[in-house]
Parts: sequence; C-alpha cells; structure tokens
Amino acid sequence: MTRLYLLDDHTIVREGLRAVLEAQGMLVVGESDSVIAALADIERLVPDVVLLDLGLRDRSGLDLLSQLAGKGLPTRVLVLTVSERPWHVAEASRLGASGYVLKGASAEELLRAIDDVMQGRTHFSGAVAASASEAGSGQGSDPMAALSKRERQIMRLVVAGMSSAAIGTELHLSPKTVDTYRSRLMAKLGVHDLANLVRVAVRLGVIDSGDG
Repeated sequence: MTRLYLLDDHTIVREGLRAVLEAQGMLVVGESDSVIAALADIERLVPDVVLLDLGLRDRSGLDLLSQLAGKGLPTRVLVLTVSERPWHVAEASRLGASGYVLKGASAEELLRAIDDVMQGRTHFSGAVAASASEAGSGQGSDPMAALSKRERQIMRLVVAGMSSAAIGTELHLSPKTVDTYRSRLMAKLGVHDLANLVRVAVRLGVIDSGDG
C-alpha cells in the first residue's frame, strides 16, 4: 500500500486529495500546511511519497525539498502546485523532486504520476516538462543557474525577510557565513542592495510581487 503525506496550505485541497487517494486504496499517513511541522513528520513517518505544494503558510515548498535532500530518506517528492513558472520547475527538479504536476491536472494524471514516482520514474506534466529538461541539461538562460544550491536557498530566505541570524539558526551556519553567501549571490546576480535583490526575485518568479 502506497503511503502518502500531504503538504498544502488549503485544508479543503488536502481533504479532496485524501478522498481521491484513499478511494484508490492508498494510505494518507499525515498532512500539514507548514514546512517546519512537515519536516518533523516526514522524518518520523517516512512516507513513500510527499505531495508538495510550493506556496505554503510559513515557507516555500522548495525549502522542504532542499532540507530533505540531505536526510537520506527513501521518500520521493511529487510537487503538486498551480505554478507553471520555469524557475519553480527547474529549481524543484534540481532539488530532487521526482515529479511536478499542475493542480489543473485530472485525478487520473495525478494517480499516474504517483505510480510513476513509486516505480522510480519521473513525471513532469507536459506543460512544464521542457523546463525540467533544461534544468537537467544545464541549458537555458536562467540567471539563477549561476548560483549554488546553498546560495539559492539563502536567497529565498533573505527575500522572505529573514535576518542573517535567523537564517544561520535554521541552516546551522554562523551569521557571518550567511552574510558571505548573501554577498556572493548578490554579486552573481549583479545587485547591490536588498531592494534590488527582491526586484530580481520577483522578476525571476522566486517570489510573487505581493510577497514580503
């Protein structure tokens, strides 16, 4: 029996997903709307698949992907979101997502994606497959491609309004090290202050124009 964990900031979406999945004989072992709570749950429950939304209550779903990458868990992650932004698709792929399905997809496609992921295959919806392919081949003109995994992670936290001290606590780094990463990533992106970094983040789709 496939064991799933649901991570979405809308209760009604989680309830709908649970109904669809359990009707197919799958088991939903847990759910949350919070990256922090979900990370603890996933380490404890070790589900087969996490269905992950990117727009969550406390953080981007990409941060969960980033943190899971170093845990060595057998859990696979299938992104289920409304975002078709190439950067989101590429970043999810780089961070190890096994698939990416849009919320406009049918229940049939979602079930097929879960089956693919369980069989060790990847499943990226047709509308976003090209972005995932570019991420895997290193092609494309995405300025974010110049940033390391850690720099991209710190950029997301900086533009979310977190201080160097808070980021350091979360990532187990000193504030000075965080500042070094921040200076390096800003130099790579050609920006010199936080306001311009936020503008770049909005333009690249790292955050929405209404965020922060």
